[in-house]
Amino acid sequence: MNTSLKNLLNQKAKQYNQPDFIAKDPIVIPHRFSKMQDIEIAGFFAAILAWGNRTSIINSTNKLMAWMDEAPHQFMLQHQESDLKKMMHFAHRTFNTTDLFYFIAFFKFHYSQHNSLESAFVPETKYKYPNTEQALIRFHNYFFSLEDYPERTKKHIATPARKSACKRLNMYLRWMVRKDKMGVDFGIWKKISPAQLICPLDVHVANVAHRFGLLPNTNSNWQNAVALTEQLKGLNEKDPALYDYALFGLGAEERF
Repeated sequence: MNTSLKNLLNQKAKQYNQPDFIAKDPIVIPHRFSKMQDIEIAGFFAAILAWGNRTSIINSTNKLMAWMDEAPHQFMLQHQESDLKKMMHFAHRTFNTTDLFYFIAFFKFHYSQHNSLESAFVPETKYKYPNTEQALIRFHNYFFSLEDYPERTKKHIATPARKSACKRLNMYLRWMVRKDKMGVDFGIWKKISPAQLICPLDVHVANVAHRFGLLPNTNSNWQNAVALTEQLKGLNEKDPALYDYALFGLGAEERF
């Protein structure tokens, strides 16, 4: 990677990794909460619904949080069937009530036995693999371990086992794992290190990375997500996902 590109990406990462970034990004939803489990659940919905217009993503997730009385963890553990009636016609793009109700069932199952959603990705004390591939595969298999899961819901939880780039889940892991003094990402999970994160690869990031010669093409798949992350480790071996800010900002904000 040439010096001018390194300088540009470092500059853009610094520009977009700022509190000002929060207000118009889906990460604004979990930032409304202070309880760890509320942050995890609100963040998960914001990340999984994160496709399309960012304003509509935020509005849809806010609607869910309001229906959960702004206490998603308590709602997951204590809701009654009657509490779900108000959600009967929820839809965001192709995510519908069938998907939502399964998500709620999963969260009730998981939080009835575990204190944090982190253990759904990493059940052991410390994650030992070079990147998050095995954590994502493990999460997908665990998420669909409940009896009679809806087959249609599988399209909303990606897995590297299907060669998916897993953009939304990698973004979610970035939120939960990365921590720095800027305070955009939460850094509340400690089993995975920032060095193990894979850079979220969406259309904006892929296009910019390809233009910079960091990717051979603009395909959003697991192979390219890993390849891009390896390139970014040349900038910061301990925190390659930091450059998601730079690449996304250049693509989405500056239309580079």
